Amino acid sequence: MGKRGSPPEFRRKVLDLVAAGRPVIDVARDLGISAQSIYTWRRQDRIDKGLEPGLNSAESSEPTEAKRRIAELEAELAVRRRARELRGKVVPSKAVRGHRGDGKRTQ
Repeated sequence: MGKRGSPPEFRRKVLDLVAAGRPVIDVARDLGISAQSIYTWRRQDRIDKGLEPGLNSAESSEPTEAKRRIAELEAELAVRRRARELRGKVVPSKAVRGHRGDGKRTQ
């Protein structure tokens, strides 16, 4: 399970078990998660606490949020481009034959 697959409360409890002295491999096996996930969570926790250099959780989520917003805007732009393209293909209806548009009939 990755960072997105496990709620923060679960990760916190896992890290508490490891901090209490349980071996990472045992905790991982008992909970059905990978040991690598625990090591990753532990490293991120240490960064968030200022014990290791790196981007804290808030800083590392900013690029993800920016990418999500960019994707939204690109999708909106694609819709607008398609609408403009379709408007250009629409042929305006012709006036009804026999009328000038001023209510008088033509010959």
